[in-house]
Amino acid sequence: MVEAPRPAGASRGLRLLLGTAAAVVTLAGIRALADIAGPAFLALTLTIAVSPFRVWLRRRGARPWVLVVVPLVTVLLLLIALIGSLAVSMAQLAALLPTYADQYERLLDSLSQQIAHLGITREQLASVLGRLDSSSLIGLVRGILSGLLGIGAALILITLLLFGMSLDATVMHDAIGSLRGSRPYLVEALGGFTRGTCKYLIVSTVFGLIVAALDAVALWIMGVPLPLLWGLLAFITNYIPNVGFVIGVVPPALLALLVSGPGTAIAVLVVYSVLNFVIQSVIQPKFAGEAAGLSVTVTLLSLLVWTYVLGAVGAILAVPLTAFARALLIDADPETRWAVPLIGGRTPTGP
Repeated sequence: MVEAPRPAGASRGLRLLLGTAAAVVTLAGIRALADIAGPAFLALTLTIAVSPFRVWLRRRGARPWVLVVVPLVTVLLLLIALIGSLAVSMAQLAALLPTYADQYERLLDSLSQQIAHLGITREQLASVLGRLDSSSLIGLVRGILSGLLGIGAALILITLLLFGMSLDATVMHDAIGSLRGSRPYLVEALGGFTRGTCKYLIVSTVFGLIVAALDAVALWIMGVPLPLLWGLLAFITNYIPNVGFVIGVVPPALLALLVSGPGTAIAVLVVYSVLNFVIQSVIQPKFAGEAAGLSVTVTLLSLLVWTYVLGAVGAILAVPLTAFARALLIDADPETRWAVPLIGGRTPTGP
C-alpha cells in the first residue's frame, strides 16, 4: 500500500523532539503541583475503579443520587479502612522497634567480626558501621509506610475530588458517548483505557489479597512480629509493577533477621519469592493479560518517572497513569497509532 502524502510542515523527527520537550515540561509542572496532582490522579483512578458498579446500578434503574452516593461511600469506606489499618500498624511498629535495639547491636558486632576476617581494617569498619544504628536501618520501613500514609494527609482533598468526579461521572460518560460519530478514535481510546484500567485494578486487588493473606500466615507461622502489617504492605505493593515484591519483602526480612537470625530471614525471602513467582508472575498475568497495554520496558520506565514526579502515589498509580497518557496521546490519534507496538509490545489490531 502506498502511503498517502502528508501535508507540508514540520518533519516527524522535529515533532517528536517538540513532543518530548512538551512532555518534560508537563511532568515538571505536575511534579511542582504533586500535592494536588497526586490526590487528583488517585481520585480519578478510584472513580474509574468503581465505574462498573455505577453502570450496574444505572442499568437497574437506580436514581441519580444513588449513582453518586453508593460508589462514593464504597470508595471512601475502603480508603479509610486501608489508611486506618496502616496508621495503627505504623503505631505498633514504632512501639516495637526500640525493643530490638540490643539485638541490632549484637547483629552488627557479629557482622563486623565476620567481615574483619576478609582483611578489612577496623578503621574501615568503624567508618561504615559507625553511621548505622537501629533507627537508620529500619528507616527504610518507616520511609515506605510514611510515604503511603501521605495519602491519608490529603484525605479531605481526595474526598472533595471524589465527590465532584462522582457527580460528573454519569454526565461525562454520556458526553463521551455522544462523540462517537465525530471523534470515534477518542471514544474508542477512552473506552479501552477505562476497561483496561478496571480489569487491571480488579485483578491486582484480588491477587494482592491472596498474596497478602498467604504472606501474613507464613510470617505468623515463622514467628515474625506484626504479620498483619507486612501482609498489608504486600497487598499495597502488589499495585507497584515489577519491583513491588522487593519493596514488600525487605521490611519483614530485616525484622526477621533481628528477631530470629539469618535462618528465619532466609525463610522469609524464600516464601515471598515462591509466592511472588507462582501467583504474581505465573497466575496473575494470565488473568490480567495485556489489560494496561504496556510493555515491560515501558512499565518499568513509567514506574521510575511517576515515582519521581508523584512519590509513593506515583509508584502505585504508574500503570493507570501511563495507560491514560497512551489513550490520549497515541490511541486517540490515527497519526500516532504507529507507536502502539513500541508502547504495548504487540501489533495493533485496529486501523
